[in-house]
Amino acid sequence: MTVPGAGEAALVTALRGGDEAAVAALVEQHTPAMLGVARGYVPTHEIAEEVVQETWIALLKGIDRFEGRSSLRTWLFTVMVNIAKTRGTRERRDADVQVLAATGGTVDPARFRDAGDEWAGHWKDDRAPTPFPDTPEGSVLGDELLAVTRRELGKLPTRQREVVTMRDVLGMEAAEVCDLLQITAANQRVLLHRGRAAVRQALEDYLKEPA
Repeated sequence: MTVPGAGEAALVTALRGGDEAAVAALVEQHTPAMLGVARGYVPTHEIAEEVVQETWIALLKGIDRFEGRSSLRTWLFTVMVNIAKTRGTRERRDADVQVLAATGGTVDPARFRDAGDEWAGHWKDDRAPTPFPDTPEGSVLGDELLAVTRRELGKLPTRQREVVTMRDVLGMEAAEVCDLLQITAANQRVLLHRGRAAVRQALEDYLKEPA
């Protein structure tokens, strides 16, 4: 559902005027995606719901300060991410530090072609990822692979998890992610590559495990 109106300026005016229909439509439009992002910072879905609720309250209290230098959606998600970070720090304390210490790197650099190679950065022929099953048994593995993916996504360092979630789960454009997280396009690409590579590596390892 899209928010009705003659554009974002009209929507902001409606929100500032306390238009309940505009608020309800905005909540319906963005809450699912907000929950998905918030869940990356906090340990439970229930806490993510609380973060989103706090964000809507902050929106209503702070809409008069919205200057339009970014889109309303980006401003909304920025507020939500800040709330989620604070809540996540309180709930999980040093969890991210422990994950970084435990997981280390993502994929062995030796699996990629060296600088100067015509296909530098691409997989080496004998070190390419293991193909996923394309058989009836492969469909049976679907739920298991999805569970592994979700588990490994939760293990990623915060920035990688943010970028992968926004790009691959929520379908956001690269430019919007850069604006929202205040990172460069190059940094976004690196974080996305490393996050995807880590998840892919976990899936490969899972498929190699004996039944």
